[in-house]
Amino acid sequence: MTASQRTDWIASSGAPLHGELEIPGDKSISHRAVMLAALADGTSHIDGFLEGADTRATATILARMGVRIEAPSPSQRIVHGVGVGGLRAPDGVLDCGNAGTGMRLLAGLLAAQPFDSVLAGDASLSRRPMGRVIEPLSRMGARIDAEDNGLPPLRIHGGRPLHGIDFESPVASAQVKSAVLLAGLQARGGTSVREPHPTRDYTERMLSAFGVDIEFSPGFARLRGGQRLRATDIAVPADFSSAAFFIVAATLVPGSVLRLRAVGLNPRRTGLLAALRAMGADIVEERHDSHGGEPIADLLVRHAPLHGIAVPEVLVADMIDEFPILAIAAACAQGTTIVSGAAELRVKESDRIAAMAAGLRALGGRVEERPDGVLIEGSALHGGSIESLGDHRIAMAFAVAGQLAEEEVTIVDVANVATSFPGFDALARQSGFGLRAA
Repeated sequence: MTASQRTDWIASSGAPLHGELEIPGDKSISHRAVMLAALADGTSHIDGFLEGADTRATATILARMGVRIEAPSPSQRIVHGVGVGGLRAPDGVLDCGNAGTGMRLLAGLLAAQPFDSVLAGDASLSRRPMGRVIEPLSRMGARIDAEDNGLPPLRIHGGRPLHGIDFESPVASAQVKSAVLLAGLQARGGTSVREPHPTRDYTERMLSAFGVDIEFSPGFARLRGGQRLRATDIAVPADFSSAAFFIVAATLVPGSVLRLRAVGLNPRRTGLLAALRAMGADIVEERHDSHGGEPIADLLVRHAPLHGIAVPEVLVADMIDEFPILAIAAACAQGTTIVSGAAELRVKESDRIAAMAAGLRALGGRVEERPDGVLIEGSALHGGSIESLGDHRIAMAFAVAGQLAEEEVTIVDVANVATSFPGFDALARQSGFGLRAA
């Protein structure tokens, strides 16, 4: 991307955050909803589908394999399922864009198909490891070729019958678990996955909603192959990871009172809430409900002073996507915050440990980077220029930091925010942020 094509932001102290916000739909659930609806028998309706680049890429891939998907209005999809085994061979490479979730889950879905396929992505996705998915799928009988070190593109050779496995995953990754389960759905026999630490169970809950007989508990899932999916209607809750930026901003900016509507509160996703509350945050859950097996609630957030903590490692797997915004909270808290057991952050859209450490130092923060985490001492932040490294969560995290900094913060290369949170800047300004295009 050239400098003339690049989009930058300038974040600066704004007003206290007020109002009621509707956060876009959950990205992880949107990916899974459109995939499973495509494999189902019958027509499914999806409300709250995230209109982001990542999720649209997944829908486009499915459409290229013969699935008719209608979009009667924004955030709605009508998916005419083709049934398990009903996908058609695509014409050309399938572009996942920036979607690591899309690529890894599609690898599991496509491993059992009778045709060859190639999954590719943008420059950022092409640096993300796929060996962790290739290895268990290969054990099931799949043949998937990749670049050196297991990097995309993935060349999936079709026509290879799969068999179920009992897989003990060496990494706590919902994407790896989901890829194995989607392959297992199309394999002979049973497939089970055990994890070293429980991860989000979106796939398990949604498979059940589509009529699949699946057994699951924290850290474990098992299903038998050969089952059909029944079309169903899915209401996608607001994305907790997207809401997290506003939760932290309202907590940090004096005078703020902000309500976030119908946020998904999957217990394997909300480690940040527990960490922030331990730091002193004032976050109240109201209007509890459930959509498609997923718990939701309104979140009422009021400004509260924070203090540093040693984040319990048991929470880390449940807040891996929220580390960038937790780092901003820690930098603005009194005392020291320590995060350990987060080595997975090294292989996200960027090395998020290194990126957040470098960004906070550029603003005057005191940070000690560690192999599997970070130590952050709360301090005043001054202005400066931050490299987002094309990582949407880094960009949005430093937009929040700019609300607390003494001078303006320039955030370089924010175009990828559209992958997960289109319209973030407009919604941020509506709530009280000081944020504008550079």
